[in-house]
Amino acid sequence: MNQIETSMQYSYEYEDDEYMIQEEEWDRDMLLDPAWEKQQRKTFTAWCNSHLRKAGTQIENIEDDFRNGLKLMLLLEVISGERLPKPDRGKMRFHKIANVNKALDYIASKGVKLVSIGAEEIVDGNVKMTLGMIWTIILRFAIQDISVEETSAKEGLLLWCQRKTAPYRNVNIQNFHLSWKDGLALCALIHRHRPDLIDYSKLNKDDPLRNINLAMEIAEKHLDIPKMLDAEDVVNTASPDERAIMTYVSCYYHAFAGAQKVSF
Repeated sequence: MNQIETSMQYSYEYEDDEYMIQEEEWDRDMLLDPAWEKQQRKTFTAWCNSHLRKAGTQIENIEDDFRNGLKLMLLLEVISGERLPKPDRGKMRFHKIANVNKALDYIASKGVKLVSIGAEEIVDGNVKMTLGMIWTIILRFAIQDISVEETSAKEGLLLWCQRKTAPYRNVNIQNFHLSWKDGLALCALIHRHRPDLIDYSKLNKDDPLRNINLAMEIAEKHLDIPKMLDAEDVVNTASPDERAIMTYVSCYYHAFAGAQKVSF
């Protein structure tokens, strides 16, 4: 492997969606808010495992378990249904870098410009870069293709949530952070599609922990959506992590809109 391959650096932006372009603005050296990092770790790990389990495996530690590139390549194959190049099976550092680069090259081939995340940083277990890389995968494969009334990606998902929860008292979804703190929005999404699973009239806006835990328990048991959030973190954080909330809510979209083409 030559020096160009081993030192390749990536950053990410999406060509067709203004929301993605803001990712260019990030500071490589800026640390994640500790509360947000904790939420992203939990949510992104659960999201990855919801796909990896289809291949009979999982990850435990998100910054360690992708370091050799093998499970990262497998994750991309599972969510895309496509085959990636054959991975290097050696255990030396350059083998790991080669595998991560194959994964990053595949992501780039799907229209994501990768410019500031380097394979070496993933191999070294850089938490921020690993979380950033997984977020690009979530955006590309779980959020980018959402389309509702001529809006797409983040805005499409937000509009879908607003339309579905419009009739519900105490639910006013304006974003993917504060609007979800009391848990009623999650419960409303479930009730709108599966009223048999939840009695919305008995919910209390002032009991957010119960609301969030109830929604996650029902979603896990009946909708095959794994628990991806920690209710205490959502409630006790001044502003919950937007990426974690978007990731989890996108699973509701795919569970419901996938079963019945979006209808209002």
